[in-house]
Amino acid sequence: MKLSARNQIPAQVTSITSGEAIANVVLEAGGVRLVASVTVEAVRELGLAEGSQVAAVIKASDVVLATND
Repeated sequence: MKLSARNQIPAQVTSITSGEAIANVVLEAGGVRLVASVTVEAVRELGLAEGSQVAAVIKASDVVLATND
């Protein structure tokens, strides 16, 4: 599959916490912890489980930075 998004990060699923409609999927990506909030249905459709290899695709229209000043 080809995507236009340039921020594609290989990662491994380390845990999944499911609620009624949304699941938080915790990823390990080169020593960095990422959390993706996706629908429970998407978790099922993608067959996600601990240990699954995935690509975290990040597409954002805004990035906000802050300092402690």
